[in-house]
Amino acid sequence: MTSSEAAQTVVAVFAHPDDESLACGGTLARLSDAGMHVVLVCASRGERASTSYEDQELGRMRATELTAAATTLGMSEVIILDHPDGELRWAQGTELQAELTLLLERRQPAAVITFGEDGLYWHDDHIGIFEHTTAVVGALGRRAPALYYVTMVPGVMTEIVAAARERGWTAPSRGFWSLPPDAFGFAARPATIIVDVAPWATRKLAAIQCHRSQVGVGHPLELDEPAAMRWLGVEHFHRADLPSAGSQILESLACTSRR
Repeated sequence: MTSSEAAQTVVAVFAHPDDESLACGGTLARLSDAGMHVVLVCASRGERASTSYEDQELGRMRATELTAAATTLGMSEVIILDHPDGELRWAQGTELQAELTLLLERRQPAAVITFGEDGLYWHDDHIGIFEHTTAVVGALGRRAPALYYVTMVPGVMTEIVAAARERGWTAPSRGFWSLPPDAFGFAARPATIIVDVAPWATRKLAAIQCHRSQVGVGHPLELDEPAAMRWLGVEHFHRADLPSAGSQILESLACTSRR
């Protein structure tokens, strides 16, 4: 990464607290450590997640967890847009796009990172963030920042669950928020940018574990350091095909090895 890139801004746009850490926490930490101003935009507080908490209480809790995770990853700024959880794809589209447009105009980022078209596992809120962010960045034409979509390699979550079972984990097969583990990355577009984040894997794990309302004791993501290095040490992206030249921020971090 060049000295000029180190002074630039990257905006990461996600739907709920914990998306940022699970999807690309290592890359966000690496960019932060390189001196970039990393802004996390979270569209909702995730207050309707399937837990035993009341919505308002859970929303407050998850916002606090998000702040802790962002601090762990070294991010410069956290913005919660406070849209209703579960309504990001349709009901909140116009307002959300207007907010993102204003934010990008003010921050002038060199790059934006968000979900790919599969939303990691076909989550409607995630797909909505992909659609709205793509529309906003695309509307900037040749002034648009580079737009990167985070993706997930099929089978990784299945391996993590299998390893958890070897450690004695006995929860049902839908161990990831009522999802079968093989849903993650099932229909993902192949990555074209592979980022080595092995030196940041333990920080990524620590950030994930800040989200205790979602990743509590006994969850498959209760990994030790060697397991974190194995499963969290590489992150995958592909770049949107936009008319702008944009930056090469993630390309400059890319490695040649693939998981």
